[in-house]
Parts: sequence; structure tokens; C-alpha cells
Amino acid sequence: MPRGTHTGIAAAAALAMVALLPGTVGVASAEDVPAYETAPGATPISGKPGTDEAPRLEPGLHTDRIERNEEKFYEVKLDAKSSAYFSVVAAPKPGTKVEEYKDRLTVKVQDASGSPCSAERTQSFHAGGTAYPIGDYVSRDIGGTGTQCKAAGLYYVVVTREGSPTSGPAEWPIELGYVQEPPIKGTAPTAPRTDGSRTTTPPPRTDTDKRQVRGGTGFNDAGRVDTGVWRDRIMPGETRFYRVPLTWGQRLNLTADLPNAAKPGTTRFVANALGLNVFNPARGVVISDNFVMYEGQGAQAKEFTAPVDYGNRFGITEPAKAMRFPGWYYLEVTLNAEARAYFPKGTDLTLRVDVQGAAKAGPTYAGPAPGFTDTDPDGGMASDPQEAESGTLRVVAYVGIGTGVLLLTGLGAWTLVARRKAAGAAAVPGTPGTAGSLSYEAQQPTQPRQHQQGNGSQQFGPPHG
Repeated sequence: MPRGTHTGIAAAAALAMVALLPGTVGVASAEDVPAYETAPGATPISGKPGTDEAPRLEPGLHTDRIERNEEKFYEVKLDAKSSAYFSVVAAPKPGTKVEEYKDRLTVKVQDASGSPCSAERTQSFHAGGTAYPIGDYVSRDIGGTGTQCKAAGLYYVVVTREGSPTSGPAEWPIELGYVQEPPIKGTAPTAPRTDGSRTTTPPPRTDTDKRQVRGGTGFNDAGRVDTGVWRDRIMPGETRFYRVPLTWGQRLNLTADLPNAAKPGTTRFVANALGLNVFNPARGVVISDNFVMYEGQGAQAKEFTAPVDYGNRFGITEPAKAMRFPGWYYLEVTLNAEARAYFPKGTDLTLRVDVQGAAKAGPTYAGPAPGFTDTDPDGGMASDPQEAESGTLRVVAYVGIGTGVLLLTGLGAWTLVARRKAAGAAAVPGTPGTAGSLSYEAQQPTQPRQHQQGNGSQQFGPPHG
């Protein structure tokens, strides 16, 4: 058989399997909802129940698992100059039984004596029994007043999972992140330049031209969006992630829309049906419980953030304090599994994104600070064909995981060409190879995900593929 025929068969097989993947029309099984995809190259680590044997966390991304009602410790060695952020994302498998509010994840950072360096952060589920990724970060801040946790030395990140006896007993996969922020030159701002008012929310965008995007399973494969109106499909019980670049002075006005139900006569009330949550570049929560109800007549989940400002970290409200540095901001959209009564085969999702505010000059960091700039971290606006192709390539990657290398080998030449077209169109913040520093500058095209080798230096950078 001619070589081209083999390639054509492989491509046809891939596209046929794409049609059967989660998020496409015709897929109704909850078991087919894709699970959270951790970062390629993230370092496996095993937290311990106390400080004496706690493993060392290095800057970058790490993976672990945590049982119900388990507490894990991780050791970190900090200098006396840099701020440090420690994030934890828990991603129970879709379909896992969880109890609203009762199943919780808490993260804190403390010094060697057990004194906290900042307030602990707790996240729980807000979509009934639907499991979706939850997480937040804690920090050791060098700036501000007080002397607590300012010295160089050993500190400990503590992660706790609390669970109801009636929830699922399975371990949860967790992804831990550690990033460092250098000090800035001169005197640090002690207050934001604006009040970050959230009282008057502007209307959502009403563009008639809807551009296609495919959301990712998590931070690491989040779909790129910019100002405009975007369309995707989502399954009941599914969570999709998107990323948008912000610089100093800019803020987000966001809306996620569900359409009217296609099944006439369905009157079921679904509380907390659609969630729109927002995370900052270090995976800190901007807002995490923004869910709205659905009764068949459409629904809109909305969010209007404060402007990005260095001084926000010294503010009062938590949503504004999280808007403290430029880079990739992440949108997490969840559809309650109970929405299957209205959308048994999934539904269209409309995402209205409006980046507002003029870009402003930011602080200058002292000493080496790879990747810390106030420029667009992806070097320009996304385009419709790129987004559509990058989403398709991610789907083909899922196919390759399930069906072996042979299929991807047959698609090798086609995939390489398409990836070059879509380079940078679907990525997360950071500079490849610069572990543990947030990155906001334009990126060069990245290598395909399956070719990347992990050595523990994976950071919060553009997703590959």
C-alpha cells in the first residue's frame, strides 16, 4: 500500500476518534469527561505526615496524591529577598462523589516553629456533587510590614484534605506549584493606584462574530482567548480552562453563557449549574465560587476583576489582592453534571472576554528576573484558525495516549506542520527552562508535548500543544 495511503488512514482514524472524544456532539457518558492533565515534566513527590521527613519542594511543578482526611508536609528553603508562592490544585476524577462544602482542600505555609506566614487558604466544591479541579495558593511575602517569615531558612508547605464519610474515598491527584518573585527596585508601593472598584460591572461584549476555541482540562493545556466572543462545547460534569494575558493596569470583564434548553418541557431546577472561576498567574484564586442556576432559559455567569496592580497585594479584599502581577490569567468553566437533564449530549458554551484598561508601566525588579515584563506574554492576539487547530491537536494528543504511538507516527508530518502554525496559540505563563519564575514576555514556539523531558524544572509557562 502506498505510504500516502497509510498516512491518510491514520489521519482518518484520528479524526474519527476525535469525534468520539469528550466535549463533542454525540458523547453523553459521564465516564468520557476528560480528567485534569498535569504539566508535562512535573516532578513526582510524596509529602509526609510531619516535618521531620518532609521532602524538599524546588521551584517548579510537582505531582502527588492525597487521601481523605490526610495532611501532608513539604519542606522549602527560602532566601531573605524573594517572595514565594505555593499553589495546590486538587483534581478528583470526573464522576468522583464529593460533598458540597464538606470536601475541602487547605494549603498553608509556616516557619520551622509552626507559625503561619500568611492566612491559610481553603477551597471546596460548589456544584452539588460534581467534582471539578479546586485549588489556591499561599505566599511568603517579603514586602509589607512585620517581620514574620522574612528570614532565610527552612519553611513548610502544609496541604490538608478534609472529607465527608459519605464522599468518595479514592485518593485525589494534586499538582503543587512553587514560584518565586524577585524584589523590586526602590520603594515598593503600599497601596494600589486605583481603588479596584467592582461595584459597576460593564455590560458584556455583544460581538456577532464568535471565534472558535477549545478549552483545556487544566492550567497546563488551557485554550488561549483574548478580547472577543468565543464559542466552545462542554459536557455535563466537565470543566474547561482558558487563559488570557493581562498587563499592569488591565482588568477582565467576563461572561460565560449557556443557551436555552433544546428539550421543551424540561423544568428541572439546577442550582449552581454553571461556574466561572478565575485564577491569577501563580494559580491563586481571584474568585472560586461563582456559580449560577439554570432552569432551561439560558444562564450567564459573570465576573469583573480589579485592575492588575503591584500594590493590590497590600489591599483589603481578596479578589483585588489576587490581581497583583501581570501574566496569564485563567478562566475555569464548570457545567454541573445535573445539567445532563437539559443537555444529554453536551451544549454550546459562549465565553465573552473583554480586556479593559490601558496598559501602564509596572515596577522594575532588582537583579536577574527572567521573564518578568509587562508585555503580552504570548506576543500578540490569537487568531481563529490557530485556536481551532491547536484544540484539534490537543485532541489528537489524547487519542495518541489511548491508542499508542503508531497512530501519531503516521500523523507525524501533518502534526509537525500544524503545530508550527499553531505555535504559541495554546499555552500557560513562563519561560521554558527557567524553573519557578513567572514569565510574561513573548515566547518562541514550543516543542510538542510528547517530546518534552521532565526533570523537575517545569514551571508556570505556556502549555505545549
